[in-house]
Amino acid sequence: MRPSLVYRLLCSLSLSAGLIGCAATQAPATMPQPHPQPVAAPMLSTGSGDLGLVIERASGSLQVVNNSRLESLGKIEGLGDLSHASVVYGRDGATAYVFGRDGALSKVNLLSRKIEARVQQSGNSIGGAISQDGSLVAAQNYQPGGIKVFDAKTLALVADIPATYSPKDSPANAPQQLSRVVGLADLPGRRFIYSLFDAGEIWIADLSQPATPALKKFKNVGSQPYDALVTPNGRHYIAGLFGEDGLAMIDLWAAEPKVRRILNGYGRGQEPLPVFKMPHLRGWAVAGRHAYLPAIGRHEVLVVDTETWTEVDRIKVAGQPVFVIARPDGRQVWVNFAVPDYHRVQVIDTPTRQIVKTLEPGKAVLHMEFTPRGEAVWISSRDDNRVSVIATDSFATLARLDAAAPSGIFFSSRAGRMGF
Repeated sequence: MRPSLVYRLLCSLSLSAGLIGCAATQAPATMPQPHPQPVAAPMLSTGSGDLGLVIERASGSLQVVNNSRLESLGKIEGLGDLSHASVVYGRDGATAYVFGRDGALSKVNLLSRKIEARVQQSGNSIGGAISQDGSLVAAQNYQPGGIKVFDAKTLALVADIPATYSPKDSPANAPQQLSRVVGLADLPGRRFIYSLFDAGEIWIADLSQPATPALKKFKNVGSQPYDALVTPNGRHYIAGLFGEDGLAMIDLWAAEPKVRRILNGYGRGQEPLPVFKMPHLRGWAVAGRHAYLPAIGRHEVLVVDTETWTEVDRIKVAGQPVFVIARPDGRQVWVNFAVPDYHRVQVIDTPTRQIVKTLEPGKAVLHMEFTPRGEAVWISSRDDNRVSVIATDSFATLARLDAAAPSGIFFSSRAGRMGF
């Protein structure tokens, strides 16, 4: 190459290098930046969607189970008196809140199998509920009567609502009394609904502003409401009445909700039987258009049309029904019983309203829980210290798990269901 051409080429390269260096020092923000490396998430042995808890009332512990693999994963211990314990789930399905009979409220983690928080909130409690947004947990109490509401993350108390009432025919200046609370359920909009057993009332507590709860009271609903359910669509609250034959219902979608009596006097003309165990309405017993409800002290399941709320049928069963629960698809209704028939479970086919199977899974059947899609049901047999897993199509026993006097069974699929 000629010297002049080489000289010009070297000058051009030097100028380009200088410009590049200048750009690199003066405007670094315009250069592409490397993407930050993601932080590795902790490895989990399972998700939370197929987990559940079995209450072991004899040992005050919870057994964590997997309802897909049909196995026990371990225990959470130190929960106190679980003789009438119940569970609700946080929105993640891995956090559960346990309401002990001794008034303790415990927050547990199913993945770590540890107690994350615990508070002794009353002297006698039989259950609770969690708000629609998952931010508040409410406990219903026998002693003292009323509900207490807690922050779901910390279990810090945010509201204490005594269930005060004036007994009938009491003097105007008589002190108010406290009622036992039952039938607590969640409603949309940070609201809870519950029944006052001793007062014969139903209250709705609006916790939109937890520091100043707003109460709506329905009085004279009937004698001794003992338990209640909210229908799957959240529209109707139905409370059973222990002191009389009938139920109290509220249409929560109405512009001005009112109490309506349904199935009034369903035992008229029949001699009442002694009640060996209070029926339970907690959990949906609604299948399609009909609700299936236990008749107190009778060997019958009542069938109610949910459009007219009138009785359309009665199904004779083996004993006094305790739990009457519908399979998730509504095709079957399963029933267990009080003593002396508490070793039996019967299955009702809802299209024909006929009993299609009688099972004897063990002594003292206390609870049943369907898997999320209903292919199996888990049944606790307290006196045989076991849980049986039964297929809902063939009724074959798929598995048996040892448990210390098991009672309630609660799967994490409840996290996405109102009234559970």
